[in-house]
Amino acid sequence: MKQFPGVFRATKKNGDVYYRSSVTFRSKHISLGSFSCPEAAHNAYNTASNLLHSEINYLPDNYKKGDLSFLKWVILTNFKNNGIYIKTPIYLQKNYFEYYLSQNDVLLFDADDLFYYSTHSIMRRGNHLFVADYGMQVNIASRYGIKNFAVQNRDYRFVNGNDHDFRYANIEILNSYHGVSRQPDSFPPVYITRIHVNGDHIVGRFESENEAAAAYNKAADLLQKAGISIQYTRNYLPGLSAAHYQKLYQQVCPEPRFLDYIHSLRSIDRKDE
Repeated sequence: MKQFPGVFRATKKNGDVYYRSSVTFRSKHISLGSFSCPEAAHNAYNTASNLLHSEINYLPDNYKKGDLSFLKWVILTNFKNNGIYIKTPIYLQKNYFEYYLSQNDVLLFDADDLFYYSTHSIMRRGNHLFVADYGMQVNIASRYGIKNFAVQNRDYRFVNGNDHDFRYANIEILNSYHGVSRQPDSFPPVYITRIHVNGDHIVGRFESENEAAAAYNKAADLLQKAGISIQYTRNYLPGLSAAHYQKLYQQVCPEPRFLDYIHSLRSIDRKDE
């Protein structure tokens, strides 16, 4: 069989033959992937070799479909142009970097996040972006203070309107807690607490997010004492000591209408006994 530079024959556990391709550049041995035939592996090697030794500094956008994958193209262009080999599809820019999920799906991050994303591959499932971290799938939004319950443009927003731009200055957290939202155009600010049970119920209106968050927890406790079986996720207020939180919890008072609703639930429960 004809020998191709950069191509190595390999065998799977079941006996099937496949071909691996690799290239060496600046003393770095780089795998280009696995292929079903030696010709495809050799084509990938030629594309990579021509890219790395060309006098032209090609960019990710210069990719042309072939046997070398687009993500490998990104890795190689970054290595050649910026002098840093990164195993994930990252292209470095000044003070930030681009992470390519595909040719048309590009995320932007601050340079501070480079170490993390150079060792964690991002995966997309619909609108959710995940990395595998210690055997778990972790939503990357959590790195930027975006909670799992958060809704874009209600609880957080991208300042420049680009929902692929995860640079810290571009992410504004509007509501930090479950069931809490700031009343639009209110000054001084007013925070509304809502909780869902047979529809949304307004628990109350409060002057601070912490009060509103504690009120949500109190409402959840009252509902469960009244016989509601929903397992509400309680708000955690990291800036408060346990004593301060307990004092705040005791002070917040739900609106009379919500307390009347709690009373009605208890009345129904007594009738059923």
